[in-house]
Amino acid sequence: MNILVTGASGYIGSQLVPRLVARGHQVTCLVRQPGRLVLRAAENVKIRQGDLLDPASLATAFEGMDMAYYLVHSMADGVKGYIERDHRAAFNFGLAAEEAGLQRIIYLGALGECDKAISPHLEARQNVGDILRMFCVPVTEFRAAIVIGSGSMSFEMIRYLTERLPILVTPKWISTLCQPIAIENVLDYLVASLEEPRSTGAIFEIGGPDVLTYKDIMRGYAATRQLTRRLVNFPFLTTRILAIGADLVTPLPSPYLHILIEGLRSEVVIHDPSAREVFNIELIPYQQAIQQALERDGYAEFKPYWTGEQARPKPGKSRKVVEGMFIEQRVLETRAETEAVYQIFAGMGGKNGWYYANWLWQLRGWIDKLLGGVGVRGRRSMGELRTGDVVDGYTVVAVEENYMIRLRNDMKAPGPAWMQFLVIKDSAGKTLFVQTAFFEPHGLAGLAYWYLLYPFHQLIFNGMAKAIVRRAEAEKINHKG
Repeated sequence: MNILVTGASGYIGSQLVPRLVARGHQVTCLVRQPGRLVLRAAENVKIRQGDLLDPASLATAFEGMDMAYYLVHSMADGVKGYIERDHRAAFNFGLAAEEAGLQRIIYLGALGECDKAISPHLEARQNVGDILRMFCVPVTEFRAAIVIGSGSMSFEMIRYLTERLPILVTPKWISTLCQPIAIENVLDYLVASLEEPRSTGAIFEIGGPDVLTYKDIMRGYAATRQLTRRLVNFPFLTTRILAIGADLVTPLPSPYLHILIEGLRSEVVIHDPSAREVFNIELIPYQQAIQQALERDGYAEFKPYWTGEQARPKPGKSRKVVEGMFIEQRVLETRAETEAVYQIFAGMGGKNGWYYANWLWQLRGWIDKLLGGVGVRGRRSMGELRTGDVVDGYTVVAVEENYMIRLRNDMKAPGPAWMQFLVIKDSAGKTLFVQTAFFEPHGLAGLAYWYLLYPFHQLIFNGMAKAIVRRAEAEKINHKG
């Protein structure tokens, strides 16, 4: 089946595309900026450029398509005017789909009872479904509440607030009911609807098996992370004040926080059970969904850093907080060949040391040993490196010869940490060495650990990156000699 996917660079779309490809469908992604999608798309995925706010750009985008997924949300372009943009984009899409004679549109919207007071954001999401149904193409609409998965904006808000605040001051509507759903189940529904004729023209309310209050949701996350958190109800707390407070303790954009928090005032639970009757999908309980979200094995925003596939890294240093993970990356340009750079960073540890401030690495190992940790353990081999090998206080969790190694920290710390080293060629054929440090803080202790040691990490990681490049370039000179 030929399928068009909009929103393929977003949270849902980026995980849906690989599933569709795996089932043998011919997938085409409609995007405004093809460069954002190139490294995430499968090799046999086609990319067509188009802007849903520009009807003329859609003239050829639907050619040869059988069905289409509508996963676009205009809030990504800014909060101001996003509702009007949402409606206009849906109208242009529906009209183009009708003119192309598509068999069906599959749309993911939002739960909420229209006959009750719901937030403007939730109402706008349901209005998009109404606009798509104005045209002759049948629409399958799924309405979901909070999606539990690493990278989901709602889940990230839960993550940051619970991780960073030992006392959570909550509004009176913290007891509002919600039916969260795991990202895996959302994808199950979206894919299954392709081959389910009873889904044509239907609206389905989807959610997980648990109906919870937002208080339950916060406590459930805390329990999974083994965090002690106290929730204190403050009935006069307004949405605006709560959004300002959340902005201070989370890296999420403040305008988005206001819209998301406003939506929490609305009850979002399933009243129509038809989705369970039509689709044979095993629903994932909330606690299990949290555990899966924390495993970091999806196609969310974090993964390109984990795999080294973020688009065109440029020389320099960057810092980000992505899906609860502190990520600090250094990119250095070098004259050395990729093989030479790889051989240098793959040879770290053991008798070779870490190329810079070795006494600090040794001190860290001694302290860890005193605390009952593994300390510095050396290496199995100073030549070959393979998954599972010990490298001093680290274990190799991924290795690709002449490309990348990833090391997991085994020493004691208030949160898991990794170091990743890789070497690539950029579009101009220049060699780039990319060194990335990852740390996932566990509660306030993890945050304190990161910031207290930050000056030392700057010194060590800067020195180590430069030393690796110098050694690789020296190897090149010696080899020529």
